[in-house]
Amino acid sequence: MPIEILMPALSPTMEEGTLSKWLVKEGDTVSSGDLLAEIETDKATMEFEAVDEGVIGKIMIAEGSEGVKVNTVIAVLLEDGEEAGDISPSPAPASTTAAPEAATPTPAAVTTVPAGPAAKDGTRLFATPLARRIAADKGIDLATLTGSGPLGRIVKADVENATSTAVKPAAATASEPAASASMPSGPTADAVAKMYADREYTEVPLDGMRKTIAARLTEAKQTVPHFYLRRDIQLDALLSFRSKLNKQLAARDVKLSINDFIIKACALALQAQPDANAVWAGDRVFNLKPSDVAVAVAIEGGLFTPVLRDAEMKSLSALSAEMKDLATRAKNRKLAPHEYQGGSFAISNLGMFGIDNFDAVINPPHGAILAVGAGKKKPVVGPDGDLVVATVMSVTLSVDHRVIDGALGAELLNAIVDNLENPMVMLA
Repeated sequence: MPIEILMPALSPTMEEGTLSKWLVKEGDTVSSGDLLAEIETDKATMEFEAVDEGVIGKIMIAEGSEGVKVNTVIAVLLEDGEEAGDISPSPAPASTTAAPEAATPTPAAVTTVPAGPAAKDGTRLFATPLARRIAADKGIDLATLTGSGPLGRIVKADVENATSTAVKPAAATASEPAASASMPSGPTADAVAKMYADREYTEVPLDGMRKTIAARLTEAKQTVPHFYLRRDIQLDALLSFRSKLNKQLAARDVKLSINDFIIKACALALQAQPDANAVWAGDRVFNLKPSDVAVAVAIEGGLFTPVLRDAEMKSLSALSAEMKDLATRAKNRKLAPHEYQGGSFAISNLGMFGIDNFDAVINPPHGAILAVGAGKKKPVVGPDGDLVVATVMSVTLSVDHRVIDGALGAELLNAIVDNLENPMVMLA
């Protein structure tokens, strides 16, 4: 029986993607682990591997097709003895838009099979398409099986060796493609177009990344109770210390940035205030042990927040090298999902653009985000009361009040300031 190859969910937030390139063609023989296609998500372009083995009988979605919903059948795999003629034609999914130069293959009729049945505790069960089909034919409840495949995936042998059990009701097992990310409420495109009917403008369609940013940040501002804490930080000691370190590290081709010190300062502050190293989990709070710090990286058309894991344990030079690598791959959209998901705390630095200060939006489920402005020469009152000139940087800590209360947020920000104004302490 032909095996359906479905559009995969390559990240928890992925709801649709672009099938950028096929790496196989009809008639090719593939084995488990072989690369099938390159798929562009809202964040990155990733390679998609085969789970089963067989012959590519029919490619259902052409290269360049956009807006392909997760769980859409993108190809059909034939087992030994099966032929492409076994697949009867039917209209292609209406949700896909093929690139003009892409030749659209003849579509085929397939029966949609649930992509990921849920166990009794609500967690997703992973099974190969063939295993799901056999289970459906035999009336076997996949939730009763233990998978023997990679990472516990249920495979063909697990189903064939199982005893038939009652099939879940269709309503409980049917898995429809995830709905598109909800967009911000407001005037419709038609209503706005009428307002500007007599003005010249260029319409820019939203890509997957921009849609996701719009939906997630609108949700964040509507559902996360933000409050803001502000401090000025005197950077002269840090600038002097950084200059000395960079001279000593020049032979190793290492050049530390102010941002590297900020990452380290935040990571250590989260260790000093462990109750603030937390994320919101719906009906509870998760307190993290390591300091996993996310850093916003601007790219064309959007941004990434790659995460530096265990940042409190790493040297400044290690953090610097890792951040440069993550930033470079983020701009090329080559980050894997695990590299930009997670963390409890984020940093957004617009100082290089000359911004004095700003308020950043928390990226759920993070508990806080630090907005960093530019360091500028300003008159300040010295310890002895004299007026002196110092390099001052303004920062704003946006805090989720469900996770962190005011006093705890203030202690966290004070710890960050202390680390940056006394940089040698971070090396102790």
